[in-house]
Amino acid sequence: MRILHVVRSDAFYGVERYMATLATAQARMGDEVVVVGGQGDRMRAALAGSGVAFAPGDSQADVLRALWAGLRPADIVHAHMTEAEFAVAAAQRVRLQPTPVVATRHFARHRGASRFGALVSPFIARRLDGQIAISRFVADRIEGDSRIIHPGVPAATQPSADRRPIVLVAQRLEAEKETGLALDAFVASGLAAAGWRLELAGSGAQEAELRARAQERGLADAVAFLGRRDDVPALMARSSLLLATAPAEPFGLTVVEAMAAGLPVVAAAAGGHVESLPAATLRYGFDPGDAAAAGTSLRTLAENPDLRAHLAAVGRDRHATSFTPEAQAAATRTFYEDVLGGTP
Repeated sequence: MRILHVVRSDAFYGVERYMATLATAQARMGDEVVVVGGQGDRMRAALAGSGVAFAPGDSQADVLRALWAGLRPADIVHAHMTEAEFAVAAAQRVRLQPTPVVATRHFARHRGASRFGALVSPFIARRLDGQIAISRFVADRIEGDSRIIHPGVPAATQPSADRRPIVLVAQRLEAEKETGLALDAFVASGLAAAGWRLELAGSGAQEAELRARAQERGLADAVAFLGRRDDVPALMARSSLLLATAPAEPFGLTVVEAMAAGLPVVAAAAGGHVESLPAATLRYGFDPGDAAAAGTSLRTLAENPDLRAHLAAVGRDRHATSFTPEAQAAATRTFYEDVLGGTP
């Protein structure tokens, strides 16, 4: 099958990682795949050796140029996020034999939530042949029917024999992630006095505020702000716990990556986390915003290496049975075939 993935983006976050992982798995299945959009250097690195072709999608003009060149040979176009959906719909309108178009819905909100989305949503909806939701949490909060296909993440390749007393937080430092709760939970856990450290991998608008908050709570010597990192798998391999504080994660790729890496997780028990994490791990979750409960779970797991080893094994099993790129690609292939057959 000839597949064209499209996003209007010059970044490399969750959506772009999703595209790179899926496209690579589809190429391994024998498909001919082109990816349009995403930060050039990082997307090329993610696709290296896969046989997937890449074209820039930094602007709408870039996307339209790529679409004009790629639409005719493609069997299906797979759009990601509203700007790409609109560009694909606009390009399709001038085609005498339009290519079927599907979209993945990555966020738990209606397409019309933004001003631009409200303007173009009816136009896009008339030209979509089907849509995927990355979780039940998303599917229940968007408009229209959707097929739920959970994202996959590759198996961990980093060794994990040298785990240190580190609680890792790997996320953008933006308001919706509630990273400040990680500082409060770490204080509540009392782990700093036992020699543990909290490492924050990520950047964002709240970094200065979070640094000040760490100082106020006396954590200057126990907290490290690592900035945006390209080596999160290596950070996971050396850490002993992952803390995920977002109260409404649409899916949570980082949590699934931690499971694949055998890294036990303490997460807000809400959003996509409820679908991805096994029950044994969710027992050590916490209600969104409850720093005291998060701190208690951190301390419990920190003090019990055998329990951490058990949760690591359960997480690896859960990843292997439910969240591999191969499983995602196979389910997506079935969805494409249904769309092409007229039954999305």
